[in-house]
Amino acid sequence: MTNRITKLFNIKYPIIQAGMIWASGWKLASAASNAGALGLIGAGSMYPDVLREHIQKCKKATDQPFGVNVPMLYPNIEEIMDIIVEEGVKIVFTSAGNPKTWTPWLKERGITVVHVVSSVKFALKAQEAGVDAVVAEGFEAGGHNGREETTTLTLIPMVKEQLDIPLIAAGGIATGTTMLAVMILGADAVQVGSRFVASEEASSHQAFKNTVVDAKEGDTQLTLKELAPVRLVKNKFFNELQELYKKGASVDELKTHLGRARAKRGMFEGDLDDGELEIGQIAGLIHDIKPAAQIVKDMVAEFKEAQQKSIQPFY
Repeated sequence: MTNRITKLFNIKYPIIQAGMIWASGWKLASAASNAGALGLIGAGSMYPDVLREHIQKCKKATDQPFGVNVPMLYPNIEEIMDIIVEEGVKIVFTSAGNPKTWTPWLKERGITVVHVVSSVKFALKAQEAGVDAVVAEGFEAGGHNGREETTTLTLIPMVKEQLDIPLIAAGGIATGTTMLAVMILGADAVQVGSRFVASEEASSHQAFKNTVVDAKEGDTQLTLKELAPVRLVKNKFFNELQELYKKGASVDELKTHLGRARAKRGMFEGDLDDGELEIGQIAGLIHDIKPAAQIVKDMVAEFKEAQQKSIQPFY
């Protein structure tokens, strides 16, 4: 499975394990990389010293390429970027910010840069900023999402039509068949989040992993669009938000109710009632928790099987 993305990252399969907050520490990233995918450490939930520790442990656990995902709204962004360079990380995925801010600085230091977008407009801005590839993430994805609410099925071909650099699809991808679908639409690779949350190596709480496995169609919804759109499992906290909306709550009232560390409480500490439980719509197709290596193996096998079927005549 050699293409522009496998060559860019020097990986076996065009699969990227997403850098998710409270789920993707060094254990998951190294396991995904050892399995032939590209593992990403999610810096969004880590203090700088914690990130350094995870990078160092990941380097000891794998001799394969891995990267770090950095939300650019991070308050310690300068320190984070310095640590990435000091520790010799060669791949950085940026998100939640202007790619022009850090892309030149990173590339001057020999780092491959990928930026996450939710629209054609921002994909083209990322390309203009000099990134090496783009992740186009559809409305189905878990966690923070684009305001455009464009689905993966429509976003990927629209971005592909105008983009010259490699394209990675994200949002609603957890199986080999969904992987094949977006690659037929023009993607060079896939970024997978929710499926890897339900892995043995994910650092998220077991209770949250079980919630992902138990989720059914319609159990997640996008909310808090006035602050930063986020897809959540419908729980007590989510229902309280809906009541606030019915009462015509202001942005300040929503912020007050959200408070701080709500995502940590839900996904890392396992508070299924009052925590934020960020997961994608594809959770309805995730039925078990298994090792990251098995997830990669199963996706590749299913991809190849679906690929063979797709070349057969439909009628």
